[in-house]
Amino acid sequence: MANTKSAIKRVRRISRQTKVNKSRKSKFRLSLKKMNGLIDKKDKKGALDYLPSLNSDLMKIAKTGVIKKQNASKKVSRITRKINSL
Repeated sequence: MANTKSAIKRVRRISRQTKVNKSRKSKFRLSLKKMNGLIDKKDKKGALDYLPSLNSDLMKIAKTGVIKKQNASKKVSRITRKINSL
């Protein structure tokens, strides 16, 4: 257990930040699931409409460091290729 004042504050801060990061990671997964659902339905128009929103969400999450920027770019690139192959 933390025994200095600064360590106690740090524990509180980390627990708050963990909640924020979990919610961001959840948003990341949900947006990918939504896009994969559109791709599975072969809804090219819907997927193309949702792509800018997905890209924006992934880059916002990458900016905060929950996932790496290269990981977000890779996901967008692969999804774009799937959409183009529909």
